[in-house]
Amino acid sequence: MKNPNSFENQNRVQNRKIVVLAHNIRSTHNIGAILRTSEGFGVSKIIFSGYSPFPILKDENFQKTGRLPHIAQKIDSQIHKTALGAEKIVPAEISEDIFKTIQNLKSQGFEIFALEQSKKSIFLKDFVADKNAKITLLLGEEVEGISKELLNLCDRTLEIPMFGQKESFNVSVATGIALYKIACE
Repeated sequence: MKNPNSFENQNRVQNRKIVVLAHNIRSTHNIGAILRTSEGFGVSKIIFSGYSPFPILKDENFQKTGRLPHIAQKIDSQIHKTALGAEKIVPAEISEDIFKTIQNLKSQGFEIFALEQSKKSIFLKDFVADKNAKITLLLGEEVEGISKELLNLCDRTLEIPMFGQKESFNVSVATGIALYKIACE
């Protein structure tokens, strides 16, 4: 049985626009986990860019996306293993040019927050967003992260502090941590 407070949480999240921008994520399993987590936190849309794999989109034009149908089906099947149906719920689109996509999101009033470690990053725990903020969470490649060129386009860079010996969390885990903080504000 669902906790009655969950309905209150749903209403709060639905009042905030959250977009996830997944750029150059290599792993279909990470994409699936990001989709499932995004659905759980009420993300309004996920945008795939760069070489990120993506599920079969509703009304996808394979000629436009440059994918062979049987390859798209294989990728979709791999993503489904971790997304468990969330790929059919969360609205998704493809960005052919991440720079134009970021400009477009900004023109719609979205703030762009990179999830990355940098000299200018602020710890996620110190981040406070306006209740009506329109937020785009930019995720980067699993090993190299987000390029400096893209970081320069972001309004802020959010960092999750590490206490162990590894330098970073898995991108899907970091996404879950960040979305929890953003959704619960």
